[in-house]
Amino acid sequence: MLAVTAVLTAALLLLHRWVPNSGWGLGSLLETFLPWLGLVPVLLLVSALLRRSPAVLPVLLLPAAAWAYQCGGPLLPSAAGGHDLLVVQHNVSDENADPAGTARALMDAGADLIALEELVPPALGVYERTLAAGYPHHAVRGTVGLWSRHPLDGVRPVDIRPPGITGPWDRGLRAVVRTPRGEVAVHVAHLPSVRLGPGGLAAARRDESARLLGRALDAEPYERVILLGDLNSTVDDRGLAPLTSRLGVARRGVAFSFPAALPVVRIDQIMARSATVGRIRTLAATGSDHLPVAAGIRLE
Repeated sequence: MLAVTAVLTAALLLLHRWVPNSGWGLGSLLETFLPWLGLVPVLLLVSALLRRSPAVLPVLLLPAAAWAYQCGGPLLPSAAGGHDLLVVQHNVSDENADPAGTARALMDAGADLIALEELVPPALGVYERTLAAGYPHHAVRGTVGLWSRHPLDGVRPVDIRPPGITGPWDRGLRAVVRTPRGEVAVHVAHLPSVRLGPGGLAAARRDESARLLGRALDAEPYERVILLGDLNSTVDDRGLAPLTSRLGVARRGVAFSFPAALPVVRIDQIMARSATVGRIRTLAATGSDHLPVAAGIRLE
C-alpha cells in the first residue's frame, strides 16, 4: 500500500492536467492544493520507518522527485538583479476594521504601485486620505483601485462580469502608468469567489471571468502589461489558463496569502507581459483575511 500510494502521488503531481474538471471540478481542486502533495512522501517515509519496511524507501523517491520537479522551483534562490517597479497586491476585505492601519502598513513597503480590492465606503475614503501622502495618483472603479507614485492615464473599467451576476459588480480596472522606463498598462481585477460543497468545486463564474479578462488582455494595445489582483485561484489551476497563457508569473517565492490566519494558498497574484516578475513574498498581516503580496518587476 505504501508503494502504491507513492506511485499514485507521483502520477497526480506529473499528470494533474489529466484529472477531469467537468462536474465536480476535481482538476482545479487538485491544482489549487498541488504543493501540499509534498506532505505525502514525508508521511510515507515516517510510516515506512515505523513499519520497518526499508524495501519501500526507494519507491518513495518517485513522489519526492515529482514534487521537486513540479513544485520545487519557487524554493530555489532568485537570480541576482534589480527591478524597475515594486508592486503590492492586497485584498483589504470589506470587513476590515482598521483601513487606516492597513493603508499605513502598505505604504511602509515602499512600493511604486499598490492594487487594492474590496474597497467599500466609508473605508474607501480612509484609504484615499491615508495613501495620498505617498501616492499622488490613484484611480478607483467599483471595488478595485490602483495607487501610483507615477502619473496615470487612460483609466477605464474592464468588464469581467460573468453571466448570471446582476446588480452593481465593477471588479476590473485598467490604467496606463507613466513610469521613468516608459508606459505600462496595469490591470487590477477581482475574480469571483469559488465554493467547495457537496457538488464539488463551484468555479464556473470565476473561470468565465478569467476568460473575459484574458480577452481584455488580448485587446490591450500596450506591449508591457502588469496584472494585479485577487484571482481566487493559484497559478497552477487550469481555471486561470486564460491569464497564465498570456502573462508570465513569479517563478520564485511561495507567498501563501489566504487565509491570513493560516495561509495555505496564494490566490493574490502578480503577473506581467514583456516584463519579469521577481520573487514574490507576503507582507505582514493587516486587518484583512488576506495577506498582502509584493514583487519587484523588471521591464523589458
